[in-house]
Amino acid sequence: MATLAPSLAFRPCCFNCGAVESSPPSKLCAASASASHYVFKSKCTRRPARLEVEKTLSAQVCQNAVTTRPDFRACASSSRVSVDETQPVFTPTTEVDELQKVSTYLFRTDLGGLVSVSVGKKNVNYAVTIDVSSLQTTRGGHKLVLIWGVYTSDSSSYMHLGSQCFTPDAKTGSIETPFTQTSFDTFALELGFEAKQTPFYLSFLLKSPLRDGSGDFEIRNHLSAKFCVPVGLNAGVPSPMGLSFSTDGSLNFAIFSRHAQGVVLCLYDDTTADRPALELDLDPYINRSGDIWHASMESTWNFVSYGYRFKGSFSQGDGYKSHLESVLLDPYAKIIVNSIPNHHDLGLPPKYLGRLCKEPDFDWGGDVHLNLPMEKLVVYRLNVMRFTEHKSSKLPPDIAGTFSGVTEKVHHLKDLGVNAILLEPIFSFDEQKGPYFPRHFFSPTNLHGPSRGSISAINSMKEMVKKLHANGIEVLLEVVFTHTADGALQRIDDSSYYYAHIGEGIETTNVLNCNYPTVQQMILSSLRHWVTEFHIDGFCFINASSLLRGFHGEYLSRPPLIEAIAFDPLLSKAKLIADYWDPHGVAPKDTRFPHWKRWAELNTNFCNDVRKFFRGEGLLSDLATRLCGSGDIFSDGRGPAFSFNYIARNTGLPLVDLVSFSGGGLASELSWNCGEEGPTTKTAVLERRLKQIRNFLFVLYVSLGVPILNMGDECGQSSWGSPSYADRKPFDWNALATGFGIQITEFISFLSSFRLKRSDLLEQRNFLKEENIDWHGSDHSPPRWEDPDCKFLAMRLKVDKAESQLSSESSQTKGDLYIACNATDHSESVVLPPPPEGMTWHHLVDTALPFPGFFSTEGKPVLEQMAGLYTYEMKPYSCTLFEASNGND
Repeated sequence: MATLAPSLAFRPCCFNCGAVESSPPSKLCAASASASHYVFKSKCTRRPARLEVEKTLSAQVCQNAVTTRPDFRACASSSRVSVDETQPVFTPTTEVDELQKVSTYLFRTDLGGLVSVSVGKKNVNYAVTIDVSSLQTTRGGHKLVLIWGVYTSDSSSYMHLGSQCFTPDAKTGSIETPFTQTSFDTFALELGFEAKQTPFYLSFLLKSPLRDGSGDFEIRNHLSAKFCVPVGLNAGVPSPMGLSFSTDGSLNFAIFSRHAQGVVLCLYDDTTADRPALELDLDPYINRSGDIWHASMESTWNFVSYGYRFKGSFSQGDGYKSHLESVLLDPYAKIIVNSIPNHHDLGLPPKYLGRLCKEPDFDWGGDVHLNLPMEKLVVYRLNVMRFTEHKSSKLPPDIAGTFSGVTEKVHHLKDLGVNAILLEPIFSFDEQKGPYFPRHFFSPTNLHGPSRGSISAINSMKEMVKKLHANGIEVLLEVVFTHTADGALQRIDDSSYYYAHIGEGIETTNVLNCNYPTVQQMILSSLRHWVTEFHIDGFCFINASSLLRGFHGEYLSRPPLIEAIAFDPLLSKAKLIADYWDPHGVAPKDTRFPHWKRWAELNTNFCNDVRKFFRGEGLLSDLATRLCGSGDIFSDGRGPAFSFNYIARNTGLPLVDLVSFSGGGLASELSWNCGEEGPTTKTAVLERRLKQIRNFLFVLYVSLGVPILNMGDECGQSSWGSPSYADRKPFDWNALATGFGIQITEFISFLSSFRLKRSDLLEQRNFLKEENIDWHGSDHSPPRWEDPDCKFLAMRLKVDKAESQLSSESSQTKGDLYIACNATDHSESVVLPPPPEGMTWHHLVDTALPFPGFFSTEGKPVLEQMAGLYTYEMKPYSCTLFEASNGND
């Protein structure tokens, strides 16, 4: 840009942006909303076809610009700002100092002339230079005046700046500043502002006296609206989404909303304030790229949190005004401020804001993902708060019920033989409905932090992950991306984020349109964030059947989100588990979850078939299928390692209730009370229940696949027959010291150790060969697979000789396993097949024996009754395990 002639530097000081009062948008706002056009560097955005000269002028005018900015127009909200008036200072200059970080805007006037505006930093303050050229008018003289004012969010209400030289217009508060004519048809001036006064908008028009002296005429932009440029608020960039920080300390804001007519960035200088300290309308020309609204600031100044208001992105029905004034949380915010006090007293939904700060640095100390093979996992599902909030945990109040509380109980997880924990959803959630109704997807809930603050929650979660990794335990998260809590993403762009309609009788108010591109990108970004920033090892996707729906609720054979996760360079290395459950029962029966050989599944069929068998129902073929890794589901290119098996989970009946309650309303639970409903003192019923619990755990751990143990099942935690998640109680650590807790915990520890010891047979990534499995029914006869009256099944797992020869020397001594399950009400005589040559059968488990003798690490040898004949008497409702060994292992 050419050196300007002497000009005026106008530096008003110390205006203060306080609380705002809403009023209807003015006509000036509407006029300004169609405002301006400009060109930067050699690129023109939204250029009118008639303005061919811009192609040349833009390169000349903007060649010194450091940064580029798109089109700008004023689209104000309706706020009034209190002002502290001070004396402006005018400093004549003969040469414009070099500007830094320049944004240049080129406008076309309604008379055909050009107005170039450059906004940049001069030392620590802002300078705005305005050049006017080629006005092409015969009406005006050779004088030109700038009529201007500054505002933040209401273009009809200028902030009045006191002056002894110029008196603001009594009605508009605008100020008149004369240009300096630098050539025949070129005018220039400069305005200066202190950096602490920004951000704001400079709105102006030009005035020139008529040649005949009869008055003045105004010059506006080519749309006959005022010129408008931002000062201290730059256009920003559309990526990355959310709040981001540049290396120079500047902040960038980016948020999606396709249907919003306007977006207001709301900044707070006090987290307890009900209203923002400053509101800034984002202009749809300069601050919008496609469907992304964006802006940047050089510093947070004294602002501590932020949110957004959206105009026109929701229907204007009841509550329209309150919705219009609602300040909403940035979906990509990484640190969240708690709801504003007294918000509930006003009858409004809770309000959450994003913190204007970077995520805290954390020293991972060389921590890396463990990358345990999936077939080696033994998983423990827990709720962070309920795990240690009970006073029996004996943890300090600020630690109990937090991530730090989990860290303090790592020894319990190791005692159980666990090498992975599955955390119930830890996102910020609706506290009334529970963790399965998330409000946000990028930060842990503040409730799990030691001080119940956002920073403490983030740091303590990372400390938890770090310590668990150091102890060989992976961390998996349950995630809910199919629906949200009320008020989570609503009113940002409902028609993009949520379904309008899925099917008859299905509530869609909070159901996310997961395969919509914008929602898909948000989910992918969330998952990557947890993997990179929190070192999370995998995810279990709740209600995964809903992830298969298309834009209109139809089921897709290749849902984009599922495929994108499977082939993402980062996420494909994490454990991906689909909880393929259809809560509405409307998914087509033949629908299979598309996996691309990367997705595992929570095996509901395993749970149902094992429950049926031990209550005297079901078929032997179903049990055999589950014991061998559910080939009916996972023989499609995956394997048993992709089957995550469970007997009880955090919804439905816990394990102890599964054998204690089966009354009305529990038919879907497939439970059996073992002879009497609820609590009892009958010894026979109690013994039968204990055997059933042992049976369930035994089958869970000896089946091919990944076993999942639910929190509290190791110590008999009960919900008193209620399948509701809300009735689950905090973990009672005292229960571990009871007789039941001691024996079940030790049994689980034994089973975990045995799986590891016999990983050659029980921790297989691939299915066992058919020739390595022998099946037996009652009296050593072949099983009657489809006979519903048959309730006894035994199988022999034989060591693969070919693989054994390739394995280490110690593994060559491992022998076959013999597993038997008796769900009848009478004893069964088991005839064991001859053991491998040089080996003897050792009895390791009999769930019918009293504690401590019902399981043994070494085992007792089974004596040979006669040549080649080994028999064992099995009690009713029991399971047994034998291992062939040479007696030296």
